[in-house]
Amino acid sequence: MSPDLDITTAERRAEMVRRLDAAGVLTDPRLREALLSTRREVLLPHAYVRVSGPGADPIDWRLLDGSHPDDREEWLALIHSDESILLQRDGEPLDALPRGPVTGGHMTSMSSFTPATVEVLQELGLAPGRRYLELGPGPGVSLALAASVTGVGLATGVERDGHMAEFAQRHLDRLGVGAVVVVGDALRGHEGRAPYDRIHSGIGVPCVPPAWVEQLAPGGRLLTTLTTRTPGWHGQLLVTRAGTGRVEAVLRGRPRGYRPMLGHTWLNAVDHRARIKADPGTARSTRLAPPADDAYGFWVAAAHLAPGLVRDFQAETMTVVAPEDDSWAVVGPDDGTVRVHGPRDVWAELEDLYARWVRAGCPETYRVCLSDSTGIQPVTSGTGPTALSWSLPALAAVPRQMP
Repeated sequence: MSPDLDITTAERRAEMVRRLDAAGVLTDPRLREALLSTRREVLLPHAYVRVSGPGADPIDWRLLDGSHPDDREEWLALIHSDESILLQRDGEPLDALPRGPVTGGHMTSMSSFTPATVEVLQELGLAPGRRYLELGPGPGVSLALAASVTGVGLATGVERDGHMAEFAQRHLDRLGVGAVVVVGDALRGHEGRAPYDRIHSGIGVPCVPPAWVEQLAPGGRLLTTLTTRTPGWHGQLLVTRAGTGRVEAVLRGRPRGYRPMLGHTWLNAVDHRARIKADPGTARSTRLAPPADDAYGFWVAAAHLAPGLVRDFQAETMTVVAPEDDSWAVVGPDDGTVRVHGPRDVWAELEDLYARWVRAGCPETYRVCLSDSTGIQPVTSGTGPTALSWSLPALAAVPRQMP
């Protein structure tokens, strides 16, 4: 890499850090130094840009090659932006990818947008000397940042995709941060280098794999996305193990989370849009104004206690669909009515659940029990008859990876 490009990338990293500082996202001085020193351009030598609009199938993409003069400025701006960086389609080999337009496929690996990475690493409380495990590290950006803080030889990543694991290890070695990426099932953690002081899952899971808790050291923290079938109605789970060995887990609704594990199937409202527009349903009055978008504690509860619902976030007014029941609810706008359609009264369920959530004290956090002898992981907002409670769904079998 030329000296001029080195200067350019250093300046872009500095600007990225200034932006994170100004937004109030970045507060940890150790992580700030790691962001300034970690050469993202080494870890992210290419990036896909989506060309097709929403709903297109097949999808049109364009591959930016960071080594090509015609792509360099756009590529540099993208990898130092707050956007997710798309790197791999359908588990493809990552050497000698063709630059330019390509059609079809779905993204199987990406680097999460930087503010989310910063928030997670800061919440984990990284420090020199702490053993760190990352599950599903992808190209290794957050793994490299963590290794820069913890020190050489203490950061490990478990990556299911062999092509991505090799890709990440090769570029991490160029950085010299001393991080190791092993090929394996992230749901099993990595017993060979356990226990870990900090564990971060870059994949969303419906419940906590037992191996993750078993491999957490006394005084350790584990952070993961608890995904649901409803995009946008997920939570973040923080697991801590006290020095005595006692494990506590707290679930908090969040506006964003990591991509779910392989084989996860989202509910989808898109296929109903045309029908909803043609026939929104029968109007009736409602005692419930649409819950606020940032009532994350309510929405994560709704994903479990009113299962099978999905919100169409692109609709003009709040629209919630039960696609498997051919039912929906369209609110307002602002006239105290809701239109409902189908055998399932979607809005009545949300009205009842919202009233229960209010009686429970509008909880934003929930306790998760990970020590039930049956393997069930119960969730509750507290004690007493008004508490909201449910159990997390079990892990599904992960499809075999194609060679």
